[in-house]
Amino acid sequence: MIDALARKLLLAASTSAWLRERATRTAFVRRSVSAFMPGERLDDAIDAALGEQARGAGTIFTKLGENVATAEEAEQVATHYLEALDRIAAAGLPAQISVKPTQLGLDLDPASCFSRLERLVEHAGRRGNFVWIDMESSPYVDPTLALFRRLRERSDRVGLALQAYLRRTAEDLESLMPLGPAVRMVKGAYLEPASVAFPRKADVDEQFFRLSCRMLGDRNAPAGTLLHIATHDGRLVQRLGAFITERGVDDGAYEYAMLYGIQRPLQQRLLSSRRPLRVLIAYGDYWFPWYMRRLAERPANVGFVVKNLFAS
Repeated sequence: MIDALARKLLLAASTSAWLRERATRTAFVRRSVSAFMPGERLDDAIDAALGEQARGAGTIFTKLGENVATAEEAEQVATHYLEALDRIAAAGLPAQISVKPTQLGLDLDPASCFSRLERLVEHAGRRGNFVWIDMESSPYVDPTLALFRRLRERSDRVGLALQAYLRRTAEDLESLMPLGPAVRMVKGAYLEPASVAFPRKADVDEQFFRLSCRMLGDRNAPAGTLLHIATHDGRLVQRLGAFITERGVDDGAYEYAMLYGIQRPLQQRLLSSRRPLRVLIAYGDYWFPWYMRRLAERPANVGFVVKNLFAS
């Protein structure tokens, strides 16, 4: 009950422009964020990715931001990601990119958003790379699925995040399976009504496990089917690891996906046991909403952050 209340408060805080403006100027908050975000620049992300590469992990870059207000901003985001793909190739990094549709102008003009995403996917293909489409709050699910389906018809260089806490996700996944999708299964980090999302953590965890097993256990899945197991929950990691071992799932069918700086010991255990791991590196100056959502995923992290800050 306490965790549920804390989660609601943190998610509400993530949408507060007043709080964002003040918190981002506070040294204490900025110090706590630095544990999970290497910096605000693409250069910072590249430096962090080189460190991850040295320990055997791949990476995903995501420039924080959402709901741009103008077409010019959306074009700037697209240009940034085109540059990121070039920089990744030049550095020889096993790094991909992940972008929110509202960063590319979905609110303004879905057709232009698709065009920008298509440019990114085509450029990624030329670079031998890959583009992930993030999933945002529930009103964006249908338009985001539509974007993905159109792009998947044209290329196998695109994947999509699905949120296990949404009641509709099992049906959405079934509709996508014939496409041979690359899916990053996440729990979900937006404030949603109980009619839309499971309010109990146990139900979310069970759906996450069940849907992951649905993909991992499909021997007849089309070529290109890939699951990103995006969780820091040690229990889920262990359960799915046992399923993978028992079913003899090929390493090419899945990757674990975790955030930079979170659950480092668990990440290292996965690497030591030769499980494929990809670390998501977030950067940019629009980090406050993202950070609040990360804390909301596991409110106990708030105490962890405070304790470590004072200890340092």
